[in-house]
Amino acid sequence: MTTINLRAANATGTRADVLVIGVATTSDGLVVPGPGTAVAAAFGRGFEPTLSSLGFSGKQGEVAKLPSVGVVKSSLVIAVGLGDEEAVTPEALRRAAGVAVRSIRNSSSAAFALPSTDERDVQAICEGVLLGGYDFGTYKSEDESAAHRIETATVLTDLARNKGVKHSLSKAVAVSEAVNRARDWINTPPGDLTPALFADAVAALDAPSRVKVTVWDEPRLRKEKCGGILGVGQGSQNPPRLVQITYKPRKPVSHLALVGKGITYDSGGITLKPAAGLMTMKCDMSGAAAVIAATFAAAALELPVQITCWAAMAENMPSGTATRPGDVLRIRNGATVEVHNTDAEGRLVLADALCLAAEDEPDMIVDVATLTGACVVALGTRTAGVLSNDDNLRDALPATAQRVGESMWPLPITEEMKAKVRSSSIADLRQHNPEPYGGTLFAASFLREFVEGHRWAHIDIAGPAFNDGEPHGYTPKGGTGAGVRTLVHFAESLAESGASGS
Repeated sequence: MTTINLRAANATGTRADVLVIGVATTSDGLVVPGPGTAVAAAFGRGFEPTLSSLGFSGKQGEVAKLPSVGVVKSSLVIAVGLGDEEAVTPEALRRAAGVAVRSIRNSSSAAFALPSTDERDVQAICEGVLLGGYDFGTYKSEDESAAHRIETATVLTDLARNKGVKHSLSKAVAVSEAVNRARDWINTPPGDLTPALFADAVAALDAPSRVKVTVWDEPRLRKEKCGGILGVGQGSQNPPRLVQITYKPRKPVSHLALVGKGITYDSGGITLKPAAGLMTMKCDMSGAAAVIAATFAAAALELPVQITCWAAMAENMPSGTATRPGDVLRIRNGATVEVHNTDAEGRLVLADALCLAAEDEPDMIVDVATLTGACVVALGTRTAGVLSNDDNLRDALPATAQRVGESMWPLPITEEMKAKVRSSSIADLRQHNPEPYGGTLFAASFLREFVEGHRWAHIDIAGPAFNDGEPHGYTPKGGTGAGVRTLVHFAESLAESGASGS
């Protein structure tokens, strides 16, 4: 990963292969805020006309490359759009840094002269550099990403000597490493990340202090009566796993339980998916990747919040041993579930994991899952849905997400869904919605059955977990690591406010 340094702002005198400046829009034309102001002045009156001639208007996502012609000590100047000068938020800076990094080729060093007025701005710029520079080239014969990779990035800011800003850099590195780790797992071909291999990869990580990883294999899952996980995994020759991660700081102010769906490949089981829907189903373990990565990041930052993480891992495959529609599974808490659609398997593995999380008596439980296509229909491909049995928690998570640049939106669990979940004629619970509408709400209502008496929220990342289109901002094609930054920042907020989470 790129090494980032902080340096007092001196954009024109900084030696780097590439110098990145931000350009914003105003009613009077273009303006270069922050350290880049001196660069624009060095270019003189021709600066704005030159950018205009290149089709650059300062909108977010735009990039223009200018030879420095001796005006500054860097060989190339890259102008990146910030949008409206009055709305240059940390997220705008994060995206600008990511776009700039992706536009750099065959250079080993870059300096970023973007505006920064506080610690959040600096952290956002650093995250944009580290997240925007991500590329998954493990399976390519030639490392095409090398052309875009920079070894050293220097963030120019007048706040460089501020202790708080230096801590922001440390946070940016820890969080970005976590997001990129989750992206690596999500992008790994499913044959190379079976439940056992995924669990082994987690167990092999260099764990921060006070972190313990425990892996439950198939016999242990039977002993612990995890019928949901076993039922989903029984159709595959690759048996399921459950990974527990505990982080126990010395004096925790709160106890947060994280639960993640880890379906390493989802064929739909007997209820087989259409061919078009199979190609990206390696991403169905994104929730598990998010909660694991976030737990390790929180521990690396030594947050005074105890975290118990449960990642339920299984491969959902069709075979003669697979669970059939009409079968009944018994979850760890004793509840029986009538299966109606084996492609709604995520809620079954989460049920066992939520029961285990609740048994630890945490202050709150948050689960993350690529759970329903209905959530994508409702909110699109870049926004996650948040549903909860606690109004404050349901509102706090989207607010936290907004602060770190992730998009989440609160959704209700309507009262009629409870009756539908309990409408099975032969079991305690019905697994799948009897109607084609409200699938996200039904799934959340089903999960709520396993957290009774506990504050709980469910984050459905079915849309933003995997980017099947072109890269944008600091988001690459493929696995995105959605949810990691929100969870880490939420744990930070608990450290500041205690167990309230509101």
